[in-house]
Amino acid sequence: MRSSLCWLLPLLLILASGAQGQSTRRPRPGSRPRPRPQPRPRPTPSFPQPHEPAEPTDLPPPLPPGPPSVFPDCPRECYCPPDFPSALYCDSRNLRKVPVIPPRIHYLYLQNNFISELPVESFKNATGLRWINLDNNRIRKVDQRVLEKLPSLVFLYMEKNQLEEVPSALPRNLEQLRLSQNHISRIPPGVFSKLENLLLLDLQHNRLSDGVFKPDTFQGLKSLMQLNLAHNILRKMPPKVPSAIHQLYLDSNKIETIPNGYFKGFPNLAFIRLNYNRLSDRGLPKNSFNISNLLVLHLSHNKISNVPAINNKLEHLYLNNNSIERPGRVGLYTLSQEPQ
Repeated sequence: MRSSLCWLLPLLLILASGAQGQSTRRPRPGSRPRPRPQPRPRPTPSFPQPHEPAEPTDLPPPLPPGPPSVFPDCPRECYCPPDFPSALYCDSRNLRKVPVIPPRIHYLYLQNNFISELPVESFKNATGLRWINLDNNRIRKVDQRVLEKLPSLVFLYMEKNQLEEVPSALPRNLEQLRLSQNHISRIPPGVFSKLENLLLLDLQHNRLSDGVFKPDTFQGLKSLMQLNLAHNILRKMPPKVPSAIHQLYLDSNKIETIPNGYFKGFPNLAFIRLNYNRLSDRGLPKNSFNISNLLVLHLSHNKISNVPAINNKLEHLYLNNNSIERPGRVGLYTLSQEPQ
């Protein structure tokens, strides 16, 4: 009997020790076992990251050089057409600066790039340039000595840039100066005084106000045929506009009045645009537009209540979106909608 108890006693001790490690509770439905705590990761040391300049990230990289040209002096980033040796096409090449221009070039195309300035050496080898297209770049300023060394320049296109004033020392033989869609708010004194051959001056979509225009601003523009000052912040008609003018654009300003007899001194003026201003009957003298040479008159989107007096030679009159109560035919002219 004693010997059998001695054999069962160790077995009972083993079973009892195994039961102590088991819970007598049953887990509740939906309960989840608690996760074992994980060791926390050691903090990794932080090193300062190198600062990347904004310029390379803002601008796409320049395009790779093109194939070799038949002209040994042709810049590799441009195209020199074999059948047009006086032309150089450097447009839409993601350029940051003006390449070296060969002396034989007369027609230069640099539009749609990322050029931000024109230093004095820009065209030093190509003094015979006649045509420069710099539209849609990022030009903020032009060195005064750049353009004065181009006596043969006839066309200068600098639309869609970041100019804040009209460039100085413009070549005497210039015939077209296109500076629309810039940030121009200043016109240096006498900048147009020597441009006797200028036919077209385009300054639309800028920041020109009444104080910019002085009585002598347009002095010297004896041949000017088209003046475009639309989309600025003018409240008054510009003073002393050249008398040779044929076309005058003043749309989308804040003009309220036209001085009495303002258009009498323009024997060739045939086309006037004054849409989207603040003109009313009070601001229009009786015979403001009754001039014999006028063919097209745009006065849409103003505050006019009565049809102004007009000459019987006028071919097109636009008065839509005014306060006129009875639109219809006036003499030989239809008060039609502005053409799309």
